Amino acid sequence: MGDTLIYNYSGVSSLFRKGALEELFLAKYSEVHKNTDAPCFFWGNVGQPFILARCLITLSNIVKSSFNLSPFQMVLLKDPIVTAGNERVKFEGFSHCAGVYARVDVLPDGLDGEFLENGTTNVDFNQPMITALGSVRPNEKIMLSVGQKEVELYKEETRVTERKVPLPGKWIKGLGTVQVYLSESEKRYTFNKIQTQQLFRGMPKGVVKSDYYLIVRGNKPIFSPVKSVDSVCVGGLHRLRLLEPILPYIDSMQVFPHANMQSTTWQLYMGNIRFTFSLSRECWRGFSGEGALLDNLISDVPDEWVDALDKYAYTNQSFNPGRLAREENISLSKIENITGRLAAMGLLGYDLDDREFFYRRLPFKLSRIIGLNPRIKNAEKLIEDGKVEILNNNKERTEARVKGTDVNHTVIIEEEKERCTCEWFSKYQGERGPCKHVLAVKRLVNV
Repeated sequence: MGDTLIYNYSGVSSLFRKGALEELFLAKYSEVHKNTDAPCFFWGNVGQPFILARCLITLSNIVKSSFNLSPFQMVLLKDPIVTAGNERVKFEGFSHCAGVYARVDVLPDGLDGEFLENGTTNVDFNQPMITALGSVRPNEKIMLSVGQKEVELYKEETRVTERKVPLPGKWIKGLGTVQVYLSESEKRYTFNKIQTQQLFRGMPKGVVKSDYYLIVRGNKPIFSPVKSVDSVCVGGLHRLRLLEPILPYIDSMQVFPHANMQSTTWQLYMGNIRFTFSLSRECWRGFSGEGALLDNLISDVPDEWVDALDKYAYTNQSFNPGRLAREENISLSKIENITGRLAAMGLLGYDLDDREFFYRRLPFKLSRIIGLNPRIKNAEKLIEDGKVEILNNNKERTEARVKGTDVNHTVIIEEEKERCTCEWFSKYQGERGPCKHVLAVKRLVNV
């Protein structure tokens, strides 16, 4: 009855009730304590060891591949991020150029063991591990252990241990962007095993420099150089060949294009193992440089909210912004903003089948994420130097003048559209996130 009366009161009373509920949410999750001392997150048997071994070798090959980096740059990046939680084990990684993202999910039915704690580690798959995985035979049993400082594989009398290594900053940036793109992608096609193998056999040879389009004629999927209705644009098509080693073992494949074709995701299903494979729009454009999260980093969000939502995700192991907003009566815009921040910190991944974010524990703070994004730093510098002048600001339209090195730039923000007269915006038209001038204006007026 109390709730009904308050809802029927004025807007002030409604805001009071909403504010009180938000305070209760903050208080509830401020008391959550993470077990940072747990030495082991998961140990147990794997249901499909041969398939998992093939997938992990493919993942390792993806991590070792590069489509725009020099050999010197390639040796600086490492192997998979391993997460145990929500009754699943996930292995994630990027190509060296960060333009290809891959994830292996071992689903609950594929594990027979114990989850002692949820957690994440980052290891480097060296030759002994690759050799052990390559020697796994069909129907052979293996045991897997994921700990805070290592990942171990037990096979007959053999134990292979991979120790924790530092996580590259380039990967942190890529992890945030690719999850945003995944959450904005929708399933377009589902192909069976035969259709998938026919599609890959018809791929053009060599390095493909121009765009190709995935289309379906009759019941047959093909790659065509000609765009058509409902086609899916694929840049750097030759990168898909990284999937060829595991095609003989799949049951089906689903294709998820991004709403604006900024990425394409190919999800392969193999019993209780899932292989997710995302391609950036172009070979030379890695996910780490796309700037999809910059809008989420410009407004001030109290640390207590970031901490509370982090602990909420840690406790529940999944994160659905819309559902959380409804259940806790919290502003959806506030939760979506913090979701972007958690993703930017590498703490959230995205599951296309469940249509929600999942949690991964990474020891990164927001201050470092901002440091990894020079456009944010440059926008703050423009504000500090007094180079941003707001000419007009109302609900419908914001217009500003931003001083450049040689010329002044005009920024216009109206409804969901934004424009700038700088070369960056002219070249990318917002496809790679906002320019530093737009970011500075948004930060100043808190659009």
